[in-house]
Amino acid sequence: MRELVRTNDFVLVSAIGALLDGAGIKHLVFDQNMSVLEGSAGALPRRIMVAEDDIAAAREILTDAELGHELRPDER
Repeated sequence: MRELVRTNDFVLVSAIGALLDGAGIKHLVFDQNMSVLEGSAGALPRRIMVAEDDIAAAREILTDAELGHELRPDER
């Protein structure tokens, strides 16, 4: 799996999840419960992860939705 986006914005995580679901791209949100363990209110970012085979399509979807500035650098 590769990291697509890292953010503290709960709304953005939800919006990206909806975009990926709509395109049929499976994804996982890592670290969504870490803030509870650390005792903070959303201080730790969530990571949206997609399969290696889907990373190009997922990046294109976010770019088309004008969310390209949220993408992690493409590290290959």
